[in-house]
Amino acid sequence: MSTLATFSRLTRRAVCGALFCLAVAPAMAQGFPSKPLRLIVPAPPGGTLDVVARLFSEELAAALGQPVVIDNKAGGVGMIGVQELLNAPRDGHTIMVHISGIVSEIPYLAKPAYDPIKDIKPLAEFMRSGLVLVGAPTVPATTVAEVITHVKANPGKLNYASYTAGTISHTLGAELSATAGLDMTHVGYKGSPPALQDLMGGHVSYMFDGPVTSVPLIKGGKVKAFAVTTPNRIPALPDVPTIAEAGYPKLTQVAWVGLWTTPDVPAAAQEKIRAAALKSLDNAATKAKLAALGVEIGSKATPEELAKGLKDAYERQGAVLKAINFKPE
Repeated sequence: MSTLATFSRLTRRAVCGALFCLAVAPAMAQGFPSKPLRLIVPAPPGGTLDVVARLFSEELAAALGQPVVIDNKAGGVGMIGVQELLNAPRDGHTIMVHISGIVSEIPYLAKPAYDPIKDIKPLAEFMRSGLVLVGAPTVPATTVAEVITHVKANPGKLNYASYTAGTISHTLGAELSATAGLDMTHVGYKGSPPALQDLMGGHVSYMFDGPVTSVPLIKGGKVKAFAVTTPNRIPALPDVPTIAEAGYPKLTQVAWVGLWTTPDVPAAAQEKIRAAALKSLDNAATKAKLAALGVEIGSKATPEELAKGLKDAYERQGAVLKAINFKPE
């Protein structure tokens, strides 16, 4: 056989192979998902992450036509769940619900064995939330201005709690102190419940806490609320002003919970999962359930917009922690 004939035959095979791949790719996309999806939740059952995951898993299952099975993988400040995602097949059938802080905060608290910027990818927001500046029922303040007056009248004598040292619960308190010229001592806890318990008892004076845990206590008169860090007031606390309204716009800050995958999952699978997630954001019943928790439905930001926001939040968090000379425990 001549060289020309051989070359011609190889060329035909290559073209046919390419055409075959082009024909198969749409079919594979149409066939996803081909089995139940595993939804990793890096938290124990009953917590905020778990509640949000279970709420949206029903919506995802309906949109994708396959069951979505919750798999709780708590521990390691959320990193065990991430590692489970990284160890799973990269075919799109394993996804994860996680907080934005897994990129913007957690890397400052522990050293992950992966690159949080490059190895995981945000697909969609489910919910977003700010924090609430709350105080012990015994403090004399009823507004942010009165909080400042109270703290300034007692330099070095008062303290503020955080649900975990190094998180935005901590750094928002540090930013308020730096901006307003306050002298308060930070007390870090392992979670909101013990911190709120001490706040209710007057052992600590102030705290920035999440609405899911603080709103019931505020409505029950067990703690005072002074401001929310969201850009707008939240429906669960319509009479509580934003931190910007109180005169501290630079403390406006939100975090979110959303759906994550890995960048190397096929693009067609990513698009289908994201489309299902975005569809769930239009559900009126879901919005109402989230509003009752004191949070709001997620935005429809693109993965690229989410990634940029995470990078910005990471840099802001790092700057504040550096300014207060934070050292992880």
